[in-house]
Amino acid sequence: MSTTLIAIACLLLALVSALVSGVLLAFSDFIMRGLAQARPAGGIEAMQGINRTVLRSAFLLAFVLLLPGVYGLAAYALFNLEGPGQSLIYLGAMIYLVTVFLVTGFGNVPMNKRLAGLDAQDDAAQAYWQRYLTRWTGLNHWRAAGSLATSLCFAAAAFMLV
Repeated sequence: MSTTLIAIACLLLALVSALVSGVLLAFSDFIMRGLAQARPAGGIEAMQGINRTVLRSAFLLAFVLLLPGVYGLAAYALFNLEGPGQSLIYLGAMIYLVTVFLVTGFGNVPMNKRLAGLDAQDDAAQAYWQRYLTRWTGLNHWRAAGSLATSLCFAAAAFMLV
């Protein structure tokens, strides 16, 4: 495969990762703060609805398909590339795995599942909501930054390859 095609693949992965980062940034920047300003029950119900809706979204498709995309390209790079382009592809793949995929799977998703099982009107749910807002948003900052860093690594790799 030509380095031009690999560079195009890098740019495509950079674009998708940047789009994922943008959605995550929106949550960190204003969506979660907006939900925090609602009555606790209203914020909980809204987040429960968002968490149900995201399961059938273009965002989730992009989010999940990035992992095999970046690791498929990293596997190709292992056997066919060398130099800074190869290193940036590896770095981008590792950043995405750790700061986006694993943080989501071991941090945000378990919190979302717990929130889904709560009655928004219950006092225990409202107490959990306050912890949820702080911790979930903090984890989300890592995801947004990691997805942006992944995008920058793949964009830089593309330019190193041409």
